[in-house]
Amino acid sequence: MITDIDLAGCEKLSEELNSEGHTTFFSQLEVSDERAWQRVVLETVIKCSGLDVLVNNAGIYTGGVLVDNTLEAVREVHKVNVDSVFLGMKHTAAAMKPGGSAGNGGSIVNLSSVAGIIGVPGHSAYGSTKGAVRSYSRHAAVEFAGLGYGIRVNSVHPGLINTQMGAKVFDDFVDIGLAPHLEEAKQAVLQMIPMAKFGLVQDVANMVRFLASDEAQYCTGAEFVVDGGMTAS
Repeated sequence: MITDIDLAGCEKLSEELNSEGHTTFFSQLEVSDERAWQRVVLETVIKCSGLDVLVNNAGIYTGGVLVDNTLEAVREVHKVNVDSVFLGMKHTAAAMKPGGSAGNGGSIVNLSSVAGIIGVPGHSAYGSTKGAVRSYSRHAAVEFAGLGYGIRVNSVHPGLINTQMGAKVFDDFVDIGLAPHLEEAKQAVLQMIPMAKFGLVQDVANMVRFLASDEAQYCTGAEFVVDGGMTAS
């Protein structure tokens, strides 16, 4: 089940995957809307004959120095990045746990960030949401295991990944005066990464796929970094 606020994008991806021999469905989802989550979870259980995995991947980025951030902007990034994780876990776990509409347990993978582990200039609003995702995942993992839900919960912490959102980090470095122009911003960030290269979307996808699979059956409440050594240095 592919979900996004961009319904046309969902449909396009679903068609592409189906043409490759996969069986996919799609549904529009505003991740901060509780009723939308209830609808999508029910729709998934019916169309997919169950529900085993949730990947909480929705997120937006708000940069800038803390003293210049507005309360409105901070609340918006928390609504999308944190409320979505709460609502996703709440309604998916209710379906996955014993007695739920799916009832076979499963795996929840929450996308956090290295900004939820370390401090980065210009990232306080975004980083605070990813720190919340990190903590929420740990608490949910312990709670679900203790209550016998059979649901594993882990967080994934990407570093600098080659995406449109990742590119905004460089813009912020220039905007707040940490680098005079874009190329120097990229070099400054590269110096923070021992492997001296940016990650790929597939690097993150591979980690998510592992955590979703039975190969990770003894992994819960853990943080998995995909950052080229950034948090190790």
